Order: sequence, then C-alpha cells, then structure tokens
Amino acid sequence: MVGRIFKLFILLVVLVNLSGCKKQKNDIIYDRKYIDEIKAARKDVAFFLTQNFVPGATVAIAKEGKILYSEGLGLASKDLESPATRSTKFRIGEISELFTAFIYQKMVEEGTLHPDSAVWHYFPDFPEKRFNLSLKHLVNQTSGIRNPRETERDWRALNTSLIKGIDIFKDDSLAVPPGIYQVPNLFNYNLLGAVMEKVSGKHFPKILEEYVTDTLKLENTLPDNPLIPIIGRSDFFDHNYISQVINATTRDMRFKTPSEGLLSNAEDLVKFGNALLYSDYLSEELKKRLFEPVMLQNNMPAQMTNGWMTLADREGRKIFGKAGNVTGGGAILIIYPEEKLVIACAANLGILSEDFPVFKIAEYFLPAVETNETKTSEDKEGDKE
Repeated sequence: MVGRIFKLFILLVVLVNLSGCKKQKNDIIYDRKYIDEIKAARKDVAFFLTQNFVPGATVAIAKEGKILYSEGLGLASKDLESPATRSTKFRIGEISELFTAFIYQKMVEEGTLHPDSAVWHYFPDFPEKRFNLSLKHLVNQTSGIRNPRETERDWRALNTSLIKGIDIFKDDSLAVPPGIYQVPNLFNYNLLGAVMEKVSGKHFPKILEEYVTDTLKLENTLPDNPLIPIIGRSDFFDHNYISQVINATTRDMRFKTPSEGLLSNAEDLVKFGNALLYSDYLSEELKKRLFEPVMLQNNMPAQMTNGWMTLADREGRKIFGKAGNVTGGGAILIIYPEEKLVIACAANLGILSEDFPVFKIAEYFLPAVETNETKTSEDKEGDKE
C-alpha cells in the first residue's frame, strides 16, 4: 500500500514537472488572425539569429495598441542551457535614453524642470562653463560636451555610480557652444539623470519606477547592476578578436544608467511604444512634444528629438526609431505612428541591433501601398466593365 502511494507521488511530481516544461515551451503570445504574418516574421528573426550566432533574443509586435506577437527565442544562458523567454531581460544600450527623455518631459510638464534653465542651477556640483548649458541642450544632444573616450564609454570599473560617471568630464570645457551641432553622447543623458536625482532627492532607479515602469506596468525594465541578483537577467555575450561568440566580461553599467544602462525586453519596449501612442498617462501636448523636431542654429532640423530618430521608409511612411548597443546586448524599437505599428527586438549580443530585420518584419503588417501601376490596372478593368 505504501509502495503504491509512493509510486503515485512520484508520478504526480513527474506530471507537474512535465506540465511546467510544456508551459515554458509555449511561452508565446500570438494573434491567430495574423498567423501567416507572424510565421514569416518569426522565420526572419530565427534566420537572423542563426546567421549571426546570436545566442538569444526576444521579439514583439503590436498593432493598434494590441500585442500580436511576443516570444523569446534561443538561449538566455549557454552554460545552463536556459531558454530565452518573453520575460528575459537584456541590455538595451542607448534605448535607455528614451526612458530618460520621457521622464524629463514629464518633469517639465509638472514644472519640476525648466528646459531653458542652466544645468548648474539644479546641479551646483557641475561647474559653470563659458557658455550657458541648459537642460534642453542635454535632452537634444546639442550640449557641446566633448565625446567620451573609448575607455570612458566602456569604463570597466566596478562599484561605479552615476555621480562618479559625471566626475569623468565635469571639469572639462565645452568642445563647441551649445545648440550648434547635434552629437549623440552618453554624457548628456547621464548629466540629465544626475539633475533629476538632485531635484527629486531620489536615486535614478526610483525615479524610473515612479515615472515609467510602475505606472506603465513594465515589469522587466530596470537598471542593470552586477552586484545584485536580477531574476530573468540574460547572460551577456561578445565577440573575441576572431569574431567568435564568447561570454562578455563583467561591466558595471550604473555610471551610465540614464544613457545606456537599462535592462528590458521586446515586450516591455512595445508596451512603452504603445503608451506613447495611446496612454492617458501622457497628455496630448506631451505626446506631441516627444516627437517635435529640434531646430539647430540657422533653423537646420536635427535628426533626433528626445532620443528618437525620425525616419521615412521607401513608401514615405513616417517612422520613429532607436537602436542601442553595449557590451553584451542590443535592442531596437520602431514606431509607425500613423499605422499604429510598434516592433521591438532585444538580444544578448551587441553590435548587431541595427541589423535586426525589423523593417522587413514591418512590411508583413503594413497595408499595401497603392502604386500608379495598380491604379492604371484598376482603371482598365473599370473601362472593360
């Protein structure tokens, strides 16, 4: 009798484990109405990962505010053979700027920050410069702050902090007067993050929670920190000198959390993109201001606004996009605002984020564009009738 009970117990444990495996395997969201488009997109992503030896990634697609597809592909850890899932967290590089710019615009809307105020007005520890350096110059990447050296961009120190990152350049003169050129530079957003900390009296991770992740329910977006365990964090990979994929060396990203130091995944990035289009948390004025063109000296339009690149595809459709690359990870996020289409990918190997096939994937979900040839053909058919 005892033996039979023991066998039944063992059988129950096995069944529970198997059901858990099955659930893990089916960790995917997909809309059956778009099954053909999703299959094509999945095939493109899988081919890209295989071709470039990317260990693992997540991909997500949303249209008109609804997630049509979300999945983790490949491995989060090669050593443990742990699969990447929808909730696996990856380094997203410069896409971190989009969250910082979003917080900045919310603080401006609240009256906590003013775009034309000087940096040292809010952050006295930052020395005054020859030219007035305002907050709008930081968010617009037009500050004139010198570019980081390679050793500063990829700082390998441990136990770093945002303030230690500011100390790297705070005593240097501006390379050019603010407002003349737009030059992407991680120092701009790091300094903007330090201003936010000073004004709010809170550390940047807490500010991120209050303004973005808690409010928008982004459960897998947070600062990377090598000194604490983070559930669902992917391992990080890099290339060696002969382009083989190896484990990346340790990096402490906390000195550049506002610019390049966040973890996230494709599904959270798509939710963030949807929020910019639909969420009531943003006023209509703020939604407009996030993508308002930036004008440089002599009324020259800049390429970026609040971290976003403004693009157009070959059919003339407007696109807002951002790609990010750091050691051990990369991501890309694109929004077709008029078509209400949002696509994101994130992976645990850097360098390649700009090559993700997001624009090819977008074609599967965009309406066909009527060409002159199509119109002529339709006109002829009408004449026959």
